[in-house]
Amino acid sequence: MPSVRPGTPERVARLAWRRRGDNGRVCRSIKTLRPPYADEVSDADIRAAALQYVRKISGYRAPAARNAAAFDRAVDAVTGATAELLAALQTARTG
Repeated sequence: MPSVRPGTPERVARLAWRRRGDNGRVCRSIKTLRPPYADEVSDADIRAAALQYVRKISGYRAPAARNAAAFDRAVDAVTGATAELLAALQTARTG
């Protein structure tokens, strides 16, 4: 990373980012949903993971009313993509 002068907004933001411990990792609340890590995965499990993902990347736990529709569409899209992915994955158990 290029150096940033002390006291600038960029420096303050970078230091705050480091203090949070956010190293670019996906939210620790998201669990692996494929076998052998999860034997049974419900639609609610998939939606909960999608919600956590959208919260993480959007930076909102609950969006403002003006962003709620976009937030909900994103959760729906991620839920669908996740379900499709899990259905298509083949593991040592499934061949």
